[in-house]
Amino acid sequence: MFYTLYILKSLVADRFYVGHTNNLLRRIDEHNSGQTKSTKPYKPWEVVFTIEITSKSEAYNIERFIKSKKSKIFIKKLIKGEIKL
Repeated sequence: MFYTLYILKSLVADRFYVGHTNNLLRRIDEHNSGQTKSTKPYKPWEVVFTIEITSKSEAYNIERFIKSKKSKIFIKKLIKGEIKL
């Protein structure tokens, strides 16, 4: 099974959301329909970055690594391809 690490950008605020899932379309729908508490106030969201990963634990670890940076600059560079994971 593959997992998708994804980054969403809010269309109404200067916010990003980093997550991982085994069903990207379902997960985006959950974010944009307000089912996710942390993203509900900033919807709608668009996908700005994805990578496919073969293990759930690796996807989780990469997600935690990105979130640990606590930096929009880091995320923007990652999206532009200036930083490789």
